[in-house]
Amino acid sequence: GDHESLAAIRLRFGHRVCARPLALEARSPGQQVHLGQVVHASPERGLRCLHREQPPGTTCANYHVRFLCPLEPTWTEWGAWGPCSRSCGGSGTRVRRRSCKPAKRNPPCPGRATEGQKCHPSPCPGNPPAVPECTWRATPGGSWWPAAPTLAGSRPLSQPVSHPGRVLVASSDAQGRFTATGLCPDPSANLSAHRDGFAPGLSPIVTNGSGVAVAHLKLRRLEKPYMVLHPTAKVREAGQDVTFCCQASGVPEPQNYSWYHNGTLLEGTAQSQLELRGLAQEQAGTYHCRATSEAGAILSEPAQLTVLGEPPPGAAGGEMGIMNPGDSNRSCLLFMLHGRCGFEVCCSPGNLWGRVTAADTGEPLRFGLIFLGGRKVGFTGYQGSFTIEVPPDTRRLVTRFVDGQQRLVDAVKVLPFDPRGGAVYQEVKMMRKKEPVELDGGQSNSIPLGEAGGREPVGELVLPAGVFLRPSGEVFNGTVKASVTFVDPRDVGTASAASSDLSFANARGEIVPLRTYGMFAVDFREGDSGRELQAGPVQVRMDAGQVRMPEHLHKMKLWSLNPESGLWEEEGVLRPAGRKRKRREERTFLVGNLEIRERRLFNLDVPEDRRCFVKVRAYSNEKFNPYEQLEGVVISLINLEPQPGFPSNPRAWGRFDSVVTGPNGACLPAFCDARRPDAYTALVTATLGGEELEAVASSPKLNPNAVGVAQPYLGKLGYRRSDHEDAALKKTAFQINVAKPDPNNVDENNGPVYSYRSLRECEEAPVSANHLRFYRVEVDKYEYNVVPFKESDVTTWTGDYL
Repeated sequence: GDHESLAAIRLRFGHRVCARPLALEARSPGQQVHLGQVVHASPERGLRCLHREQPPGTTCANYHVRFLCPLEPTWTEWGAWGPCSRSCGGSGTRVRRRSCKPAKRNPPCPGRATEGQKCHPSPCPGNPPAVPECTWRATPGGSWWPAAPTLAGSRPLSQPVSHPGRVLVASSDAQGRFTATGLCPDPSANLSAHRDGFAPGLSPIVTNGSGVAVAHLKLRRLEKPYMVLHPTAKVREAGQDVTFCCQASGVPEPQNYSWYHNGTLLEGTAQSQLELRGLAQEQAGTYHCRATSEAGAILSEPAQLTVLGEPPPGAAGGEMGIMNPGDSNRSCLLFMLHGRCGFEVCCSPGNLWGRVTAADTGEPLRFGLIFLGGRKVGFTGYQGSFTIEVPPDTRRLVTRFVDGQQRLVDAVKVLPFDPRGGAVYQEVKMMRKKEPVELDGGQSNSIPLGEAGGREPVGELVLPAGVFLRPSGEVFNGTVKASVTFVDPRDVGTASAASSDLSFANARGEIVPLRTYGMFAVDFREGDSGRELQAGPVQVRMDAGQVRMPEHLHKMKLWSLNPESGLWEEEGVLRPAGRKRKRREERTFLVGNLEIRERRLFNLDVPEDRRCFVKVRAYSNEKFNPYEQLEGVVISLINLEPQPGFPSNPRAWGRFDSVVTGPNGACLPAFCDARRPDAYTALVTATLGGEELEAVASSPKLNPNAVGVAQPYLGKLGYRRSDHEDAALKKTAFQINVAKPDPNNVDENNGPVYSYRSLRECEEAPVSANHLRFYRVEVDKYEYNVVPFKESDVTTWTGDYL
């Protein structure tokens, strides 16, 4: 039969099952009718279904279970300290408080609701105390000196005193050390360190009773907020209550939240939780939140609230109500208790599996580490294969692959997945580290960026004398082994190996795209010991001749990739600077400064706001029947450089995106232009389980009915399959001009290219609307298994084979 014991569920899901479930419910996924089976279920033991107890001729179905959990009492954050009981002179006491939530119908919270500590107010007038000399030392950037990275030139450190404001105490030296005299240790006082670009560090002052206190502080670089929990769609009846939740992370942790209804700010909503009581019809619509910190802002994805009917007479409010119809295809249910956040029970949207290889040789990444955000979740197999369970409520899956042997550059990928729970296969490519060159740390050096293949370098990295530092802050002037790996967008083959999805969060918190002119990863090590070195500040010089689009010259910036959020964060601005004569010609450079304190990927990018969406569908054969569409197909779109007169090389790439097809195809973001149809072009491919799908032919004669786009718009798009001019080439890709549709032309308002504000129209477009197509080639109608599988490699075995 089917057994789902509580002990087994706890072993597998751990803290996701509450300590004292109140009830248990069971459901057979996909079944919408009552099965009439005998099932034993209790919150103490779990579920048990025995074949012998079922009606003749039937056996137990496969059941999923969910638990009803009580809202555990929790403390709020401690409030601010109250005033000191003495206004001046001797020691007094001060108190801070917290409250238990919820306070009704639950056991009390463990611990105390109040906490007190001694306080030392200012000396009373006419009675100044004797002040001994106190010496402190701080090491910003690490927990202990001298092993931590140092932050030379930091802003003065400050100590809060009894009156509002702060007193400047000292400045740290190149090793992060400082000394302040004339102050005494105080258990109620904290020391804080500040530096531009970093979150403040805070530390209590600890003394050994000898009149000397030592404080150790750690500063973390500012990181823009990113969403870890988005609000979800809700369906409620009028008169009921609803709660939306969102949560953001970053450095420092965002504390300020705002909520919006249909794009309008809701006043008095400063928490990560939005509660609406006694719903009315006019409160239906979309809701999203915005989280802010001193590092920036981020917007959540919108959530739809549907309000049904009028409240029945005598109806009481409540959070439990109607299941969201959008969840009907999932094998588990979502619910929330008492309108509080953090008590949702749900299941993983599905699995990702695939293979990680080197981009140049196809060598597998053997036993490489896999991280989701900052959490290690597994490793690759001997042949580079991997499987990742998508965490619940994931909207953007940021995955990092790390080569333990340090031969390949860390790859940060934003992998598309099927939110409806299907398994998706991914081929991941990693760039090989460039062989290191030896530099003299006591001399000035420069390293070209993108000089491979006989091309002119995109720019250079200028390293002044004495720029290399050990983690302790000590200058290293010995032999340095420097490896700088450049991802050159002038080579279209590097697009699959580039990291992230080239997106950043703007000042409003919207995630918007970038267009790259090149990425580079650096690795500096001591020549003898191989220990890692830091560097900064270094100079990045970019050849302005590589930027043929005038407006980009004033928008070019330096970016670094946050490996946890997968978003690019601004490091500095590249500004026009001096000229340099080379090969009898003068070259103008864009120059910016950069500090290399940690292993990150850096980028030369400009924001791009000319955006559209392209509609693509995949079919099981070339009959293109609407009911034979394929789901779980990974569609990839590479934005190629515009034609001459726009940026530089028409064969280079500027951006890439991947989307997984659902029951209604996929919409891929792309750069587009309304003035010239051929200004921006895109190369599109499709894969299913490692198998490349075929695009519709464009030669010897173009058939609009087969391509899926009617004339004359098809001619404007310039559709061409990859073998259009050479029949020996593969047939698995097509290229189009991403011509932005003219709103005044009826022939261009039915797809396959949609304006950026028409994403919903693209996603909901009927199959009769214009769209671009891929299909599977049926070599043998009985050959259905296209999953890469080797019997000798255990890591490729899946549940289907076992």
